Order: sequence, then structure tokens, then C-alpha cells
Amino acid sequence: MNLRADFQDMRVCKGIADTIRRESGRPVVIMEVCGGHTMAIHRYGIHSLLPAAISLISGPGCPVCVSDIRFIDRAVALARRKDSIIATYGDLIRVPGSSSSLEKERASGADVRVIWSALEAVSIAENNPDKKIVFLAIGFETTAPGTAIAVVEADTKKLTNYFVLSSHKIMPPAMTALIDKGVKIDAYLCPGHVSVITGAGIYEPIAREYGKSCVVSGFEPADILQSILMIVRQIEKGIPAVEIQYTRAVKPSGNIKAQELIKEVFMLRDDWWRGLGVIPESGMTLRPRFEAFNAEAIQVDVEPAKEVKGCICGEILKGLKAPAQCPLFAKACTPDHPVGACMVSSEGSCAAYFQYRSR
Repeated sequence: MNLRADFQDMRVCKGIADTIRRESGRPVVIMEVCGGHTMAIHRYGIHSLLPAAISLISGPGCPVCVSDIRFIDRAVALARRKDSIIATYGDLIRVPGSSSSLEKERASGADVRVIWSALEAVSIAENNPDKKIVFLAIGFETTAPGTAIAVVEADTKKLTNYFVLSSHKIMPPAMTALIDKGVKIDAYLCPGHVSVITGAGIYEPIAREYGKSCVVSGFEPADILQSILMIVRQIEKGIPAVEIQYTRAVKPSGNIKAQELIKEVFMLRDDWWRGLGVIPESGMTLRPRFEAFNAEAIQVDVEPAKEVKGCICGEILKGLKAPAQCPLFAKACTPDHPVGACMVSSEGSCAAYFQYRSR
């Protein structure tokens, strides 16, 4: 049986969409907070299958997009040091800072290397003992275990030239911050990959204290439509709850080993989110035991943060505006020449709208 083909079967999707139309009554605003969901919704034209009363809006689900410009500016400043090598995932290299980007610094001679895992950065540190290797740690709970493993490995090998600049964040504080800021949200399409690590229990306070429906969804079209149907049924019954649609990957308790690794290496701190400002206890920083690996201790001159004039990435990440409402969208800002972070990342809302705008 081809499981993926089943979840992409047009007849299955149409049948679920028909059921949504029959069972939905009141208007519903559903926010997805996963860049993978954003891309899938636009790739498969999910909007076109839903009744007009159901609105899908994108939230802060792209880790590259929500990383604050101060993080990019510090990474750029570190790249300018002659004794540094910057190791980063590919999407981050093109994100504009206040006056430069890692891509521009590399073109000017900085040693900026695109890697696939944090352990690659550890290998670079072993092979370049005379350089400071700075790994740009980015992502939600999904990628944090990989960073944690690399830190433990560097500690075991007693490396003194391996550093981590952390922009790791956790999702629930941002989800509640949006509600607290008055953004109209009736339900959340909860991230599948994050939930594989955390389990679904992290969303319980959102359902219990805020009265918002939460469904953890997979990424195929039938997954997303079934998740929307589960949300509709919760709302029609007036009983908000946390449910898992993506049962083939997500367990209620999550990945306990990965959670233990995160807790061993990281602790929570207040952190900046692009568009949302500082959210209490929403970011991850290294625990005191591993402070020697914290790149924030490396002395650099970081320029004052300055956002690009005209870019509304912050409003898009809050779900208050759609990419097409940005005056720069598809004009001054395109995937080839991105102005804002939401157009850079493959999971960014603007990139999704641009790629699938004909749909």
C-alpha cells in the first residue's frame, strides 16, 4: 500500500471537503504555525476546497522568518572576524540583516559554510583548531535535539573552539502571545514535526485556558483537510480540545529521549521574535554547564537593528496581513531578490504565496 498516495488521493480529499461543507456552520479562523503546513496548503490549493466561512491564516511557523534581525546582525558581525568560520543551514545565509547578510559577507571573503547538521560544525572545529567555529542554531523543538547532541559531542571531545549562537525557540509561548495581542484565532493547526518531539500535551493550556481548538496535523492534503474537519467538529460542539490527526508520527508523550537531551543542554529565556517582540521564556540558551560554548560571549561590535522600510514581514507572521498586501511583494521582493525573511525561507509565507500565487 502506498500510504502517501492514499493521503494525496483526490477522491479522498474531495470527500473530506464535502463533509466539511456539510458540517461547518459558523465562521472559523484557523492559523497554521508550521512552515511545512503553509507550503502544503498553497501547493495543494486547500483554500479552494473549503467553504467561504473557513479562513486559513499563516502564523509564526517558519524558524528562519521569526529569528530576530538582532540575531542576523550578530551572525554577520561574527562572520567579519578573521578568526571565525560560520557554519549555518542554507536558508539562513540569505536573510537580510540591518545592512548586510551572510551571503554578502561570504562574497566579501568571510568563511561562511552551509552544512546539513550541527555535528558537521563539530567536525569543522576539529579540523580547524586555530579558528572559532560558530554554529548558527536555528529552529523550534524539532532541530534543538540535533544541536544538543553536537554540544555534548564537543564537550566530550573537549573542544575549545566550537561555539553555538542559539536562536532556538519553543512554539507554545508564541501561540498564546498572538491570542493575548488580540489576533483573531479560533483554532490552531498544530505543527507535526515539532509535536513528534514534544508530544501533543504542550498545547493543552491553549485549549483549556484560551478555549482554542488544537489539532496536530500531517502534511499531505488529506491530512490537512481531515485536521480542519476535526477542528470544525470541535467548534460546532463548543468543546475545544487537543487532538492528534497525525497519529502515524505523533504520540501524546512525544520523543522522551529528545526531550531529555534538550533539557540537559538548554534552558529557557526571554527571546525576540520577528514581528512579536520579546516573548517570555520562549527561547533556548545553553545551560551554565555548557556556557563555554556560547557564542554570545565572543566580543563583536553589533550594529543597531534596523528593519527594511516597507517590509511587513512582522504583520504577516502575526496573521494580520497576507503577503499580497505587502507593497514590495512580487515587485521589489522576490525569491531571487528577497527583501524580507518571509520571502527567503522555503517555508516562509511570502515564498509560498509567490510560488503558488496562480492557485
